[in-house]
Amino acid sequence: MKITSIILFIIFVFTGIGKIETTKSMKVEGISYVDNKPVTLTIEGDRISTITQSSKKNTKTKIYIAPGLIDVQINGYMGVDFSGPGLTVEAIRKATKALWKVGVTSYFPTIITSDINRIKENFAVLAAARKDPEIGPSIPGFHLEGPYISPVAGFRGAHLEKYIKNPDWEEFQEIQKAAENGIVLLTMAPELEGAIPFIKKCTESGVVVSLGHHNGSAIQVKNAVDAGAKMATHLGNGCANEINRHHNPLWPQLSDDRITTSIITDGFHLTREEVRSFYKVKGPNKTILVSDALDLAGLPPGEYIRGERKLLLTPNVVKLPKENVLAGAASPISKCLGVMMEYTQCSLPEAIQMASTNPAEMFSMETLGKLEKGKRADLILFTMDKNEMVIQKTYVSGKLVYSKN
Repeated sequence: MKITSIILFIIFVFTGIGKIETTKSMKVEGISYVDNKPVTLTIEGDRISTITQSSKKNTKTKIYIAPGLIDVQINGYMGVDFSGPGLTVEAIRKATKALWKVGVTSYFPTIITSDINRIKENFAVLAAARKDPEIGPSIPGFHLEGPYISPVAGFRGAHLEKYIKNPDWEEFQEIQKAAENGIVLLTMAPELEGAIPFIKKCTESGVVVSLGHHNGSAIQVKNAVDAGAKMATHLGNGCANEINRHHNPLWPQLSDDRITTSIITDGFHLTREEVRSFYKVKGPNKTILVSDALDLAGLPPGEYIRGERKLLLTPNVVKLPKENVLAGAASPISKCLGVMMEYTQCSLPEAIQMASTNPAEMFSMETLGKLEKGKRADLILFTMDKNEMVIQKTYVSGKLVYSKN
């Protein structure tokens, strides 16, 4: 009887009929970024189950705890170009793991203006990566920046003119199909032919439209926002060096309270005075920090060939020497957060809000962006050294994915 019972028990368990469920739990301690008080978070599965005040007194270096950073505009990292040829899931894995080290727990891989077939091919690869159980949780959606932008020099920035075109709804649907409906953010110009009805269709389909790389007039910006556009992509960049002091794309976007601006605060894309002025107008509730990092970010400084052009990577930024324009950033969003604090004197909670909470809310990522019971346990533990964020540990979906020590 005993042998029979044991055999039956083994069959019962291993066939799944009587599967025994076990829930792993762990505790994470740190100084809350919100109120500067020690807290203990209990994680069960991939969620925060409890947050309690800790009685422990931190006598060592303050290690803060906050929701992981969310970067909605990143073109690549550590040599992986999301718009480049030969993109693979393994390369995306490499970039994702490198981003974990700098506190990014969620990001939108961004594909820029290029050949439509290349765009579709790369979105298909990104869609496959999104299904990967290891890195998929860190890729909630994609960003398409172009090709429906201004072809005018300066406003088109580093985008190649020969691939720029007017918006085409059928074409965009093909791209979205290749991305398996993963495109959640589209940057485009409102002054292009057919832009306003196109924006309305995008909005109705659930895609957030952001105005960028454009020279739209005040009425064109207003019409775009009326049609559903609600963001401005890297405000102050993707703009000609010389503009009319009265009639330019900056004032309409700053003055419309319905627009949330994203800005690159790496210390090079915008001046201190620009950042301070933008922040005073929009405040922490209507500002999103982005890195706009290129694939060269994290690599040694020097000259690099990317496709048809030569790029110059300095220790701080990427340039196009021939066009004498910035090509993109070389810093992660964690650095942008520190510069934002330095330039504006905003608080740490406000900086985290702009780098995590606001993007989560903009894109309806309801389980991300805050330290709250029931939220997904995407967490960063970090120290602050003169406004420089130093990541100590990163958790994604309750799993420790990076530890400095």
